[in-house]
Amino acid sequence: QVQLVESGGGLVQAGGSLRLSCVASGRTFNIYTMAWFRQAPEQEREFVARIRWDDSPPTYSDSLKGRFAISRDVGKDTVYLQMNSLKPEDTAIYYCAATEYGPNTYWGQGTQVTVSP
Repeated sequence: QVQLVESGGGLVQAGGSLRLSCVASGRTFNIYTMAWFRQAPEQEREFVARIRWDDSPPTYSDSLKGRFAISRDVGKDTVYLQMNSLKPEDTAIYYCAATEYGPNTYWGQGTQVTVSP
């Protein structure tokens, strides 16, 4: 199995930036993609960004592309989400997900991001 731990969330003012991290452990050799999702109160979980463990370009939610950037450090089994120009509507719990060949998908516990007006 794969375990995921997110960090980097917090409270930030609108217009500010945050960088989230997600560290994978366990059966990481079998991971081929990692992604970020988010879930705002009383809303469904939505896709934010995805990155593969090869040189393929990352993919983004159309509404977030340009403000958010996903990156990875394969040697550290870590994926990052750089969030810029944050808006109050970006307030949500941000979840990291890892998919391995199989395929199985694993989820982290999430990290809270709160953007104040």
